[in-house]
Order: sequence, then structure tokens, then C-alpha cells
Amino acid sequence: MIRILLIDDHSLFRTGIRLLLQRYPEFEIVGEAADGLEGIKRARALAPDVILLDLNMPGLSGLATLQLLAQDVPDCAVLVLTVSEDAEDLGQALQAGASGYLLKNVDGDALVAAIHKVAAGEATIADEMTGKLVEQFRRRSDPAAPGGRGQRDRLTQREREIVQCLARGESNKLIARNLDLSESTVKIHVQNILKKLDLSSRVQVAVYAVEHGLLDEA
Repeated sequence: MIRILLIDDHSLFRTGIRLLLQRYPEFEIVGEAADGLEGIKRARALAPDVILLDLNMPGLSGLATLQLLAQDVPDCAVLVLTVSEDAEDLGQALQAGASGYLLKNVDGDALVAAIHKVAAGEATIADEMTGKLVEQFRRRSDPAAPGGRGQRDRLTQREREIVQCLARGESNKLIARNLDLSESTVKIHVQNILKKLDLSSRVQVAVYAVEHGLLDEA
């Protein structure tokens, strides 16, 4: 069972999402909130597996809410569901700890698949936003920035290969198959990568890879 919390200021949208997800027996909607502060309170009390979070809300912004959620309920996957197609919003959300970023025009099947992915510890980004993310970080890339090159050089060759796979959004299972490794070995490598780069999610690794030119080594 995947326990889900909805945080969105539009009650009609929350109702639509709730009715959609209630059709799937593996989902349980454990709560709803109309603003960030209430959402944080409910997240602390309910400890959901996945939070669906709007970015554009009155009062505490979605981004500020996301940052607090990452601190208060770090084991919960946050899937941003927004109308914003701005690359800066996408980049900030991922750096703040979001596990995924989807646009509100996503179809039901894609949303269900995304929830399953983030609940399993994987990352998901709307297809139409991926190119914007890559372009944004390529423009901002500065491998000589403090901490950038030094942290990158701590990675082994195998870890670099896995970072490139993570940046392409591959699951542990797919990485294991492509690199002829066991899934448990891939999981250990991912944990080591997160520790060496001082990051907390696979999505942040993907952002790091683009920002520091690791994809160019592929």
C-alpha cells in the first residue's frame, strides 16, 4: 500500500486526483491540505510514503514547503505536480529534494506510473521538461566551482558510469542489466555516490551530473 498526501490549494483539483487514485487498490489517500503550513503539519503526523505537492500556493510557497518537508519527513518522496513549465522552478524543486516533477496536464496513467516510481526510490521528470533541465544546467555548469571538481574526482570509474545512468533516469534494475551487475551491488554504489557527493536523492545526482559535465564523459 502506498500512502499519499495531497497538498494543493485548489479543492477541485484535489478532488479530481483523489477520485482518480481511489480507483487503484494499492493507493491510500491519507490526507489533504490546502496550503503549505497545513501540509507540513499533516506530513509530520501522517508520515505518508508520497506527497503530491503544488508549487504555486498562497502563503508559504510550494518551494519553501518542499524544503521544510525534506527536513521534517526526509523518508517521504515528494512529487511536484504543477502548471509551471519554468526551468528555474524545476531546477530549484529538484535541488530542494523533490523526487519528481510533473505538469498538471499529465494523463492519469502517467501520474500513476510516476507515483509508483518515486515510491520505489526512483526519479521522474515530465518529458517536456527534461530538455529544459539539461539546457539550464549546461549554461550554469562550472566544473571549477568550489567543491565541484574535488567531489567529482572522488568517484570511481564505475560510480561515474552509474551517475550517468541515474542522470538518464534509469532504475536500479535497468542499471544492473546494462552494466552486468546485481541490483544489490547497484544499490550499494548509489548509496556510496550519495555519500561522496553529499546529496540526498537520485534526482539531485542527475542534476549534479549535468551541472558538472559528467554526461559529457559518456
